[in-house]
Amino acid sequence: MFSCISTLFFAAIAANLAVATGNPPVTTTVTVTAPPTTVTEPASQCNTGPIQCCNSVDKAGSSAVTPLLGLLGVVIQDLNVLVGVTCSPITVIGAGGGSCSAHPVCCENNNFKGLIAIGCVPVSL
Repeated sequence: MFSCISTLFFAAIAANLAVATGNPPVTTTVTVTAPPTTVTEPASQCNTGPIQCCNSVDKAGSSAVTPLLGLLGVVIQDLNVLVGVTCSPITVIGAGGGSCSAHPVCCENNNFKGLIAIGCVPVSL
């Protein structure tokens, strides 16, 4: 239920930003290849930036993620790629900080200010 509410909330924010700025929408094409199977990797193997803690993680083609991608103007060619929604970086792992009560993931593209992260693989902390 929370993920549906947060998805609608962020969709409304994105729509308001698009209207408020008056700029034409920009489409961003992201090419990411999904791994053959979804496996959990150790956090130490993440070399694409900080581990992300996302409220939800789903395939790009899912009914929860597709509307967000559309509002952001993001086109993902492989709809099986995992996308994290409402993510924040985990900066310290192992020293008592850096915990995640939702979905810890390592993502290839974290350039959407925490709204989404693309090309995610679950990690074990």
